Amino acid sequence: MNCDGIVIRAVDVQFELILRRGDADTALATWTQHWEPLPAGSFKAQPYELDVEAPAIELQPGDQLVFRYQGLNPAGTTSMAFIPNGDGALAEGRIPSITLP
Repeated sequence: MNCDGIVIRAVDVQFELILRRGDADTALATWTQHWEPLPAGSFKAQPYELDVEAPAIELQPGDQLVFRYQGLNPAGTTSMAFIPNGDGALAEGRIPSITLP
């Protein structure tokens, strides 16, 4: 999994992979990463790549894989603190992606 992002203030981010089946969400994997902004106000992407273990599932029609992230720091201090790198190479990083086995 590649989760490159732009960080504008220190923040702890919780990431989740979720199976959404009908009205029910099932957490497949959850983890937390601390981020610090780059020096001098740089808006370059920070690389973040990892392997995440999750249980195998039997897919059913209508299933959705949801990638969710949220800042865990006190309310009001995390708004836009971590931004997934949607600019890819323009921000000197990669667009976030998930590779399944």
